[in-house]
Amino acid sequence: MRYEGIYTPVITPFFADGSVDEAGFASVINHVIDAGVHGIVVGGTTGEYYAMSRDERLRSIELAQEVVAGRVSLTAGVGALRTEDAVGYAAAARGFGVDAILIGSPYYAMPTERELIRHVLSIDRAANLPVMLYNFPDRTGVHMGEEFLDRVGRSPNFCAIKESSGDINRVHLLARDYPHIQMSCGMDDQALEFFAWGARSWVCAGSNFLPREHVALYQACVLEKDFDQGRRIMSAMLPLMRTLEQGGKFVQCIKYGCELDGLPAGPVRKPLRGLDQQLKREFAVTVGTVKKSVAAIRSEKRSAPAAVSDHIRPISATAE
Repeated sequence: MRYEGIYTPVITPFFADGSVDEAGFASVINHVIDAGVHGIVVGGTTGEYYAMSRDERLRSIELAQEVVAGRVSLTAGVGALRTEDAVGYAAAARGFGVDAILIGSPYYAMPTERELIRHVLSIDRAANLPVMLYNFPDRTGVHMGEEFLDRVGRSPNFCAIKESSGDINRVHLLARDYPHIQMSCGMDDQALEFFAWGARSWVCAGSNFLPREHVALYQACVLEKDFDQGRRIMSAMLPLMRTLEQGGKFVQCIKYGCELDGLPAGPVRKPLRGLDQQLKREFAVTVGTVKKSVAAIRSEKRSAPAAVSDHIRPISATAE
């Protein structure tokens, strides 16, 4: 499977009583697909899978498959603390017909690389689907190191890795030494660097409410190879990226961003708490500025006159 473009790890909207808003969940998926994203990820950290029951998680995968209906690819997160539980989610995801699964290291357990290898290979055997690995040591305490990558990279199912370590040396390592494992940006404030080093996909939670702006950066850097414009777009988005990556209220900001965009989001599940009014006001200003700035940059691109060479037929070498 080729990961190309913007992949949205969708939120899970909840009602005030904490139950899942299935209609709202479908609305978010339809919204980002209509806005041009290239794939959906369900059951990720942004979806608050860690705070959901087994039945809720399985239903979210099933519902996402029904809503997506083949319009874009669907990747299902199957992470769990116990290998047996992750295997169960993976087998169920295969039964629902998803295109791929997302596997991270079990949080808190902190397995060794060899233990982690056995963990992910057990999940792979249960699903036999394309796998996107998820390296997020700040949340799990474990790096998917070189011994791990050397071993799992032998299987064609392990086709991609969402790199969220924040370590630029990991980007260099993956690009140089593991080109057979597609590197996908999982650190929003490093998206430009990932694209410069050959990444062709970005799993970005902000695309829940700013899908067109995230697609714009991908188009500029990956499709158009216009890194001058890419730097301008990234510069416009950096205040948002800093808030998301360094503000300590990641899921809360994503959900409030969806509310600003008129999408159902609802509260976060405990123990998390929502944003206070001051943070909401500051975040709304940031989002509004990003929208205006990126729209202006892309408008300049569309209205710029074609280069002179586009209008002049090359002179033949044999011409007099």
